[in-house]
Amino acid sequence: MAVHGIWREHKLKPHQVKGFKVSNDPLFAEKLRDVVGLYLDPPEKAIVFSVDEKSQIQALDRSQPGLPMKPGKCGTMTHDYKRHGTTTLFAALDVQTGTVIGQCQPRHRHDEFLKFLKTIDRRTDKTLALHLIVDNYATHKHAEVKDWLAQHPRFHLHFTPTSASWLNLVERFFRDITEERIRRGVFHSVDDLKTAIQEYLDHRNSNPKPYHWTAKPETILAKVDKAKDMLRTLHQIVANPACR
Repeated sequence: MAVHGIWREHKLKPHQVKGFKVSNDPLFAEKLRDVVGLYLDPPEKAIVFSVDEKSQIQALDRSQPGLPMKPGKCGTMTHDYKRHGTTTLFAALDVQTGTVIGQCQPRHRHDEFLKFLKTIDRRTDKTLALHLIVDNYATHKHAEVKDWLAQHPRFHLHFTPTSASWLNLVERFFRDITEERIRRGVFHSVDDLKTAIQEYLDHRNSNPKPYHWTAKPETILAKVDKAKDMLRTLHQIVANPACR
């Protein structure tokens, strides 16, 4: 009880832990300014896409039917489920309009990424340049991908810093589709799952709402430097017993 009282008095919650990751990319500042610059000041006669894959989405079917929501009671579903396979959602979020080009594919190799790039090429105005913000997944840097990009000069890839997926706006879309459609869904097959994903995309694109990036590079860099200073201080304390 005494320990609990001390924790409560000082607002300490040792049972809660938050994850974090500070990027050690040597080109962090350069890549950050490049990506954020596309968000805050997009180039003229161009479309900026935030692109990524949401892999291994499971088509889960509950073992028993769930109970509907009632006044004063939430809906219920069984904790166990049946697996009916997986799909991967490739998504390109138009940063300015909020529309999403989406395509479900069975895997997420460079072959599938090339197929998705060709889909983007077909579904966009050929007179516009395309700036794609992507992460450092090896698929995006495959030799065949580079060759295709060299033959399609209107495509420009911009890589986020390593360990900085939060810099890619399409992650916000993945969060929304997970919470609003996938997590509590019941899917009897992969085709059911793909249909649900396409219906969600169609509904969103009928009334798109863009995500607005507001943080400037200098603000982000200041926070990153502060985090690194804190980590260095903690490492010195751990390494030098005399500092404890």
